[in-house]
Amino acid sequence: MPRVAMIRVSPRRYKKGDIVKVKSIIMHPMHTGLTKDKKTGKIIPADYINKVEVYYGDEKITTFDLKGSVSANPFLEFYIKADKKAPLKMVWKDITGDVTEKTIQIKPKG
Repeated sequence: MPRVAMIRVSPRRYKKGDIVKVKSIIMHPMHTGLTKDKKTGKIIPADYINKVEVYYGDEKITTFDLKGSVSANPFLEFYIKADKKAPLKMVWKDITGDVTEKTIQIKPKG
């Protein structure tokens, strides 16, 4: 099931070659498989994001390998050099096979 994800770049205005901060968040419960449902008492099956891939243009620029110990709605922050006008795509994959993608445009001025 696709989930809600958000990517933001700061500062909002930047020039070609500037280093910009990328912030992302995805709404995901990140169940470890070790907790019980309070109503039923049954174990909640594991369901967490285990891989995040980041593409800038046609190139994969980084991969994050996550574990079940990451909190719900994981927030990631990293930097990129805005050296070209191109899409920035993030792909979140969880252990159940769900994939969520979000793309924004990197548009440096000048």
